[in-house]
Amino acid sequence: MLDRVNTARTTPHTRLSVPVEVRDLRPQDLPACSWSGSPTHVRHVADELDRAAAGEVDYLAVCTPAGVPVAIGGVDYAPRPDAGTLWQLAVLPALQSCGLGTLLIGAAEDRIAARGLHRAVLAVEDDNPRARALYERLGYRAFGRELDTWDEEGPDGEIRRHEAMCTLLGKDL
Repeated sequence: MLDRVNTARTTPHTRLSVPVEVRDLRPQDLPACSWSGSPTHVRHVADELDRAAAGEVDYLAVCTPAGVPVAIGGVDYAPRPDAGTLWQLAVLPALQSCGLGTLLIGAAEDRIAARGLHRAVLAVEDDNPRARALYERLGYRAFGRELDTWDEEGPDGEIRRHEAMCTLLGKDL
């Protein structure tokens, strides 16, 4: 007779290294970016890609070897003549705290510097201390506050206005 021994197997955490590349976000990438926000948000990103084609913004993607975006974000050059404004930064939730946001921000700062600008700015919602801690770790310092507003489509199709108080942070490049 064979006795069955119930032993709980634990799987140790394994570190996996996967190469990624930073490149311009493309319209064909958008279906794979639904994790970054609502359908309304993804439509706004599509509009920003039109501005990127015109040279008004840079919109970047950190991609896996299969070309799938796992972090995205833009640099807008219109709001401030002396700086690039980072905005719409997002990392696939399952891959947050793996360095992808740091990589994305570094690439965005490189794009700003390549345009001859020496300052990067961004706004972080006051209820997002985790993101603010990342930005401060990367050298960004608070210099003001502003109210941000945006429209978002709810699951029922109704458009809702959102507001958030944000801290403005800047970094000399």
